[in-house]
Amino acid sequence: MIFVTRRTHFNAAHRLHNSDKSDKWNQDTFGKCNLPNWHGHNYVLEVTVAGEPDPETGFVIDLGQLKSIIKEKILDPCDHRNLNLDVPFLQGIIPTTENLVRAFFEQLRPEVEAACTNGGKLYMVKLFETERNIAEYCPYRGI
Repeated sequence: MIFVTRRTHFNAAHRLHNSDKSDKWNQDTFGKCNLPNWHGHNYVLEVTVAGEPDPETGFVIDLGQLKSIIKEKILDPCDHRNLNLDVPFLQGIIPTTENLVRAFFEQLRPEVEAACTNGGKLYMVKLFETERNIAEYCPYRGI
């Protein structure tokens, strides 16, 4: 099994807030991440595809295609945006790194897997909110 990863970055604002809870609960739970006027991050996104290389091309996935899919599905809707307000596929979720990484995976999966050769899969999405705060979503860890 070969793993191919594309790394990119984007900048976005968000606010961690659960509208079902009180303002005090949100402030106590999310601290500075609950500031009413938002805050931002310089996110780093890693997208990993797993599979066997195509015998004709040597690719698990054409990295140019992967770059284009990430741009269309994640960067264009999210870069320099407010993740709470501006991104339709994120509506209704609290934009924690954990929730974002799962949403990004699901947003990418159909097109990435259609672009893979030899039955490759979108294996993992990893999101760096900061250098020290990272979440990864990998539902196929056992493959």
